[in-house]
Amino acid sequence: MAKPTGTTTAPVDFKTLSGIPVETVYTAADVAGLEVPPPGEFPYTRGIHESMYQGKLWTMRQFSGFATPEETNRRYLYLLSQGQTGLSVAFDLPTLMGYDADHATAEGEVGKCGVSISSLEDMEILFRGIPLSGVTVSMTINSPAPVIWAMYLAVAEKQGVDWSQLSGTLQNDILKEYIAQKEYIFPPRPSMRLVTDVIEYAMRHVPRFNPISISGYHIREAGSTAVQELAFTLRDGMEYVEWGVARGLPVDSFAPRLSFFFNAHNDFFEEIAKFRAARKIWAETMRDRYGAKDERSWKLRTHAQTAGCSLTWQQPYNNIVRTTLQALAAVLGGTQSLHTNSLDEAYALPSEHAVTIALRTQQVIAYESGVPDVPDPLGGSYFIESLTAEMEREAREYIRRIDHMGGMIPAIERGFPQTEIANASYEYQHSIETGEQKIVGVNAFVEHSEEPLEVLGIDPSAQGHQLEKLAKLKSRRDNAKVEACLTSLRSVAAGRENTMPHILDAVRAYATVGEICDVFREVFGVYTETSVL
Repeated sequence: MAKPTGTTTAPVDFKTLSGIPVETVYTAADVAGLEVPPPGEFPYTRGIHESMYQGKLWTMRQFSGFATPEETNRRYLYLLSQGQTGLSVAFDLPTLMGYDADHATAEGEVGKCGVSISSLEDMEILFRGIPLSGVTVSMTINSPAPVIWAMYLAVAEKQGVDWSQLSGTLQNDILKEYIAQKEYIFPPRPSMRLVTDVIEYAMRHVPRFNPISISGYHIREAGSTAVQELAFTLRDGMEYVEWGVARGLPVDSFAPRLSFFFNAHNDFFEEIAKFRAARKIWAETMRDRYGAKDERSWKLRTHAQTAGCSLTWQQPYNNIVRTTLQALAAVLGGTQSLHTNSLDEAYALPSEHAVTIALRTQQVIAYESGVPDVPDPLGGSYFIESLTAEMEREAREYIRRIDHMGGMIPAIERGFPQTEIANASYEYQHSIETGEQKIVGVNAFVEHSEEPLEVLGIDPSAQGHQLEKLAKLKSRRDNAKVEACLTSLRSVAAGRENTMPHILDAVRAYATVGEICDVFREVFGVYTETSVL
């Protein structure tokens, strides 16, 4: 519908960032026939708990990791002292790609975009002085996820913490790597086998830990719309359920520990509607499509992070405002945990000053705004309910198309989600360049002279420190035992047995991330994406 602008210029058609038309006024007619039960009731559109934040606030979990394990450990201790309630580990690129700090391709990248982890020794240092029984830990890693998780479990053993006391989340979402982030190592099917190994092992041995965080965040950061993020993330989740069931696991034995991870972007109301639609689609899918009987399997639990791709290096203090609105949308949308980006993230990894402001943003919303006092305070809004229903409808259409292709792996192999995201990203960037989409400080209200921002620098000595430490480890460990463990793992990887017990044995012997991933490279091969134009 054409909207008046308050001037004599031509009227404007308003729409969300996903392209959903926004009407001038919403009335009861727009929500006629919609049934939206109270919070805590199926299908949980209004929240998975009856009281939501009245009983317990969301977990405040700042994503952090840089340079060496020693430096990141100091940052963790600082954040916990400032009131953070959960840890979220960022790894550097070599670690994410399954390479040790001493690998040739790691040159110049050690510790740059996260913490460098090559061995169990590094993981011991990372959590030094942090009792794992008393803090939830999220780890953002995918292809090498089984190895990193095994190191975390081994650290818990060394601390004397029973695995039944551990809680947190392993990202372990390989499908979105093929779709968006591109930090894959192995082909899709053997990678899915490793994901399922972790899910099965967690179900049997680490019952409070979420073995996967099905991530729409990176899909959105790659340029998708909110609708695409919603649809592709939920369809990825369905794929993991299907692989678990095919493994012989009863759906209710593992589905309650599946978790999600969504982006919180700039379009305030669309983001709130996205979280609400996600819960409804997931609940109905788990009950009706997969026959889950346990209501915990129906409840979509999610972490949220404010949108890094929305932050600008121009006028960086504007990023505090963007992050605040995005965080508020995530809270009004009913997230279970939240990371707020720092104002300097368009420049570098966050400084201590910037990350403190980001954490304080959450604390002001939690303790001063009154927003958490009422579950789903926007429930019943004509606009919110109508927008939620429309996002659900469009997401289900995407899911139907992927089902018709045979599932998410065939869809990835033919480049369907990748192409959809690329097209959406192009259209959004084009709208910025033409000025149709206003970005304050970039193409509107521009300032040509700005004071420089003091940012965090990574000491170049971090790489040397990691190399020296790794060399010493390899010289003093029992290398015959390491080789025996890797040989055993190679044999298991070539068969059908769960790999996790053998990864744990290798990790306990101080085999490195790179050595273990090299075994999988040898057995599974490496994946090269076929470009689709």
